[in-house]
Amino acid sequence: MYAELKEAWEELIAPGQIFEIETLQVRGAPMRSYKHAPPALRDIWLGTAAHGDREYLIYEDERCTYSQAHEFTASIANWLTQQGVQPGDRVAIAMRNYPEWMLSYWAVVSMGAVAVGMNAWWVSKEMYFALKDSTPKVMICDLERLVRFEEISEDFPELTVAAVRLREEAPANVVDWVEVINTAPLMPEVTIDPDDDACIFYTSGTTGTPKGARLTHRGCVSNLMNIGFGRAVQSAAMTKAGKKPKGSMASDEVNVALVATPLFHVTGNNCVAQGIAATGGKLIHMYKWDAGEALRIIEAEKVTTFSAVPMMSREMLIHPDFAKRDTSSLKLMGGGGAPVQPDLTQKMDKTMKNAAPSAGYGMTETCGIISALSGEYLVDRPSSVGRAMPTFEAKCVDTEGNTVPAGEPGELCVRGACVIKGYLNRAEATEETITDGWLRTGDIAYMDEDEFIFLVDRAKEMVLRGGENVYCAEVENAIFTHELVAECVVFGVEDERLGEEVAAAIFPKADASLDIDQLRKALKDILSSYKIPRYIWLVDAPLPRNANGKFVKREVRDMLSLADAR
Repeated sequence: MYAELKEAWEELIAPGQIFEIETLQVRGAPMRSYKHAPPALRDIWLGTAAHGDREYLIYEDERCTYSQAHEFTASIANWLTQQGVQPGDRVAIAMRNYPEWMLSYWAVVSMGAVAVGMNAWWVSKEMYFALKDSTPKVMICDLERLVRFEEISEDFPELTVAAVRLREEAPANVVDWVEVINTAPLMPEVTIDPDDDACIFYTSGTTGTPKGARLTHRGCVSNLMNIGFGRAVQSAAMTKAGKKPKGSMASDEVNVALVATPLFHVTGNNCVAQGIAATGGKLIHMYKWDAGEALRIIEAEKVTTFSAVPMMSREMLIHPDFAKRDTSSLKLMGGGGAPVQPDLTQKMDKTMKNAAPSAGYGMTETCGIISALSGEYLVDRPSSVGRAMPTFEAKCVDTEGNTVPAGEPGELCVRGACVIKGYLNRAEATEETITDGWLRTGDIAYMDEDEFIFLVDRAKEMVLRGGENVYCAEVENAIFTHELVAECVVFGVEDERLGEEVAAAIFPKADASLDIDQLRKALKDILSSYKIPRYIWLVDAPLPRNANGKFVKREVRDMLSLADAR
């Protein structure tokens, strides 16, 4: 079936086909791009108006059609224009996965402004940094984020704030959402260049502060087409092989997706939410993740697609209600944001009646997926994440930057339309990460003879906790603010539920009595809760170092036992 996959791949990207590839010169480097891609996300959203009264957004007992959503987004865009927001200006969105998140996002990108996705986990200090870094003209937030913002609001006197789902009258200097959506529904007429910024999503930084990745319209639209290509090429290959792929959908079947991951990440936003809208599907939001509630929704709403971090799929499969709920509507189950473990692929394939297991690999810096694999291909090669999508050139390189032969591990580098423009206000970080258009992913991988990618390890010191990136340096910096800490190293340990958990080894100052509970309490004022180490060891000797004086984390991990952690 791999010969059929190669044949279908070449046919779909050939001249005259919808997925035809061309190479452009963009920002001084060659860039593989889809020749027939719409120029901007505005075109994607405006095109969905054709779905009219078909249901689009569902949240608890609230239901919104495409027609209603278009009226709302036009009102939001007009209101933003009245606040002085022009193409290129930034608008921050800070809320949990309410329907207003996507409505605000579509309004902002459709008027040529730039959406800034604020991490809903952030504490006030982290929110302060991102607002100073991105300098938005307007922030749209929910009540929880508004409360956090009020702690720092004096530092942002010029920022216009609109709040959704307030429980009482809006505070002074805060615009109630009702006023926003009651504005006349007039979408501004603008022209958007494919390489204009569409949004800024923050990714944790190795220096202790997050970096604002500048995702372009070209990158986001190309990601949507990559997702479509991934499904089309495997379907075509299976047909050539004379097989009916598991998870096939009828041509007139509406795709219904449950959004389980945050919309301020590319997994939830670019890969699930945008893809569903682009195909006229239905999007269901949850207040917060709960496996039992997810199973109830899947049964009630006949959900066809569940794509989230792997631990969520695992939690549903082992939930006591799994056997009691009808999940036969599911056609695709799996996700990305963390590696899909081979055993989980097998469990999904054997347990789900109609759903094909799937795995996607990507990152914020690629506007979404780099590669994807599903169905029989994933079952056959469960340790692989598939072949890089057509808009990417891909190579694995050694420490000198030389391309390594097939089968040998090296740092994976990719170049193409989906690579971000760079990091906001971080020229040095951009230069370190992107050279001649090539993005250093920080992942160690190898490619086989079919160009399938196999991830081996991560070059960057990062913990991937339930789809959230936690950079060790940021957590170490926070721990070092405690006056009783002499040395510390932060690293990841395997966790069945989340993939990895944050761990820290600490050597206290001489004669110091360090209280771990008090340390965690102090960290809550500095870090989001998911970044605070679950496992902490207090060691009674200095931490091992190499000849350069750097801590040797592998030795630290090897000398510790989880049973001794607190």
